[in-house]
Order: sequence, then structure tokens, then C-alpha cells
Amino acid sequence: MDDSVEDKIIYQVYLTHMKLLSSKLTSAKNKVNSFYNMWKYMQFYFTKPEVIFFLALILCLLFFSGNLFQSTNGFLKKINRSLSFIGFNDFQQLMVDEKDALSKNWKFDGKNVALYAIKGRRSQMEDRYVIKTNIMNTGISLFAIFDGHGGEFAAEYATTHLMKNLTNKIIEVKKLLDEKTDTTKEMKIFNSNTPDNLTPKMKTKITKIEEQTPTKMKPTSSADDSVISLNKHRQDPLNLKKDTTILKNVGDEMINPSSYLQKDGNINFSKILIDEVLAADKLLIEAAKLTYDIAGSTALIVLVEGSTLFVANVGDSRGVMCDKKGNAIPLSFDHKPQQMREKKRIAEAGGFISFNGVWRVAGVLATSRALGDYPLKEKQFVIANPDVLTFDLSHHDPQFIILASDGLWDTFTNEEAIECIKKHIDDSYHGAQYLTIQSFNRGSLDNITVLVIKFPSIWSKESQVVDHGGSKY
Repeated sequence: MDDSVEDKIIYQVYLTHMKLLSSKLTSAKNKVNSFYNMWKYMQFYFTKPEVIFFLALILCLLFFSGNLFQSTNGFLKKINRSLSFIGFNDFQQLMVDEKDALSKNWKFDGKNVALYAIKGRRSQMEDRYVIKTNIMNTGISLFAIFDGHGGEFAAEYATTHLMKNLTNKIIEVKKLLDEKTDTTKEMKIFNSNTPDNLTPKMKTKITKIEEQTPTKMKPTSSADDSVISLNKHRQDPLNLKKDTTILKNVGDEMINPSSYLQKDGNINFSKILIDEVLAADKLLIEAAKLTYDIAGSTALIVLVEGSTLFVANVGDSRGVMCDKKGNAIPLSFDHKPQQMREKKRIAEAGGFISFNGVWRVAGVLATSRALGDYPLKEKQFVIANPDVLTFDLSHHDPQFIILASDGLWDTFTNEEAIECIKKHIDDSYHGAQYLTIQSFNRGSLDNITVLVIKFPSIWSKESQVVDHGGSKY
């Protein structure tokens, strides 16, 4: 080939490559220009005062509705699932100070009773619990979980006042029953003996019995007004003397302790639980109004007497029993606004429910029953009336029961929780701890409290009393 022809071919190839290179550079420059133009448009629009105000308003609405963190958490969950294939399984946890969330905890490892509780992803710990076994050698045991919201005041009040009053009432009625039983026995002896055959001690007791007039018995209640009395410097009509305040209980009716004694010789514990919860709620509301504290709390109270289990529930904390066959038996049912019964009651009171992440009473509260929450109590949108269920332990022969705040039940079903504890039945404390941490790892956004009670010897002669008021926090 002639050299001149070869040079021409090489020159043409060179020109072609240069044109291709030039076109690529031009397209890249156009892309850069498009991103630059987009950034300019964003700067132009997002720096406008009306746009900034609108965005700030949306953030405020999300914050005050309590959904900001939930929305963020849902977004992080999507990212977590998207990045799981490259090993970022705990991406969501990176957004939270896990050490802080897990290090602030409550622990209790007693005889057949174990508890583990953590603050979790909340800024403060609002859960409370109470453990009282074999109260004053009566053979009666009490356990409770209180899940506060809007602050600690209501849950703290329930722990220190409701449970104290309930304990005093049980002791009072139990003593009254014992006295009545002794009196009955002595009267039988009296009927079978002549006065000359009676001992001086028996004569003295019978004389006292004859002098008593049951119709003049002073009715009492263990309702506590100690919080109200803290404001004595105010001229408050609620600041009454304690001996007159305690006459006022549910519905301002005077309640005689003997009314809790049934004809069959048993104590009506269901009525005691209902009356004491309502009495405490009434005084809690009065105390909260003095300080404008709108806090509220759920209440899950378990009373064990002999072979009978009583469960009083207000709100969405929950109890579950594992029977002898390993089945999960619900001990309580959550009070949710969307339930037909609750929805109808709220509507009849003139209220409404709306969906805001979850169904809420008046768009605010995610449970339809609670202690406290006085702004929603004025028109009975939210009530404190407990549901009380009774269980025959000799029939169910339970292995254990679980009481927990909704921080657990947001991530675990009843059956999953039971299976988890069954695997650690020999070490219930480790089981409660494992269940709590697993709930946190599953993304629970709330405080988490798990109480595990093994059967059948929790009401043994050894007493265990634990009231946690939150000094750790």
C-alpha cells in the first residue's frame, strides 16, 4: 500500500476517535449541568420562607402526634431489609444508643419470680412493677405491671398508692374474715355449753360480741389522699381530713369492709380489685389536676389466693398463662379503641377514634382504658373500669405466667413468648432477660418489662416484697 494512502486512513481513524471522545465529554458535561440545574432549582424553592414554614409545620404535627420516631423507624426498617444482603442486619440499631438502652434496666431474681425491664428506645422509663408474695402471712400474693404514658406520675402513683391501699384492704378484710370465723366457732361452743362451763376468757369474748352493734360499724376505705395533702397551702376544698376522705370511694359511696365477705365464707376479691382501682383513679385525677399533669398508666394486677387466680386489667399490658399442656392461655384482653365494644362506648360518650399510626382515642391515646389521663376522663372518652377474670389453678395446673407491658407484645405474640420462656424454664430470670432483649432487637419502640411467675409455690411461707418506683432513672 502506498504510504500516502496509509497516512490518509490513519488520519481518518484518528478523526473518528476524536469525534467519539468529544461526544462523550459533551454528554458528561450535560449530565453535570442537569444535576447543577436541579440543585439550583432546589435551592431556589426550599429557601423560600413559605416552604420552610410549611415543612416546619409538618414536622411539628408529626412530633406532637407521637409519630415522628415511628415514621423514622419504619423508614429505617425498609433500609434495614434492603441492606440485609450485604450484612447490615443491625442498621436500625445503629441509629439508637444500644448501650444506653440496655444498660438502664431493672432486675429481680427471686424464688419462682423473675423480672427484667429496660428503658429501650424511650427517653425515660415509665414502666413500674410490684411483687408481693405471701402478704403478712395471709397466703395471698400480689403482682402488678404499670405502663405509664405522658410521664411517670400516673404509674408512680399507682405503684405507691394503689398497691399500698389494695394491700391494706386485703389485710383488713382477711382479718375481718378470720374474726368472723373465730366468732362463729365460739358461738357454736357457747350454744353447746352452759354459762357455768365457760372459761373466763370465753365469757369476756362473748360479752364483747354481744355489745357490738353491726349497724353502727364505721365504713372505711383505703383510698389515699396523701398526694392531695401536699397542697395544704392552697385553699382547696379537696384538702379534707383523712378520716372523712376515706369514707368516699367509688361513686362517693360508703363501702363497708364486711360487704366483701360472701355468704360461702370467701372474700370477693374481684370486687376489692375493682373498687380499689376506681378509688385510686379518682384520687389520681384530683391530684393530677392540681399540677396539670396529664400522664396516664395501664394497670395489670394479679392476685393469687389458694388455687384461685384473679386478674384485673386496665389498658394494653397483658398477661399470658402456660398451662400443663404448654398452651398459651390469655389472662387479659387489651383495651383498644378499635374494638367494637370500646368504639361504641366512646361514640356514645360523644368521642371519636382516628388512625394515627395506630387507632387512638380522640387521635391521642392508643388505649381506651387507663388510670389518669384526666383531660379524656371528663367526658368518659377514656375510663379506668377494670376487667377482672378468675382462673381455677387446679384446673389449668399452670407451669408459669408472663405479665408484660405492651413493649413486649408489640413484637411478640402470646405463643412466641410462651415458647421462649419454656426453653428457659429452669432459669426464669434468664428467660425474662432473653425475652426482653429479643423484643428490643425486633424493633420495639417502648419501655419493655417482663415478669415471669413460676407455679405452684409462689405463695410459700417466704415473703418477697418489691415495689419499684424508678429510683434508678
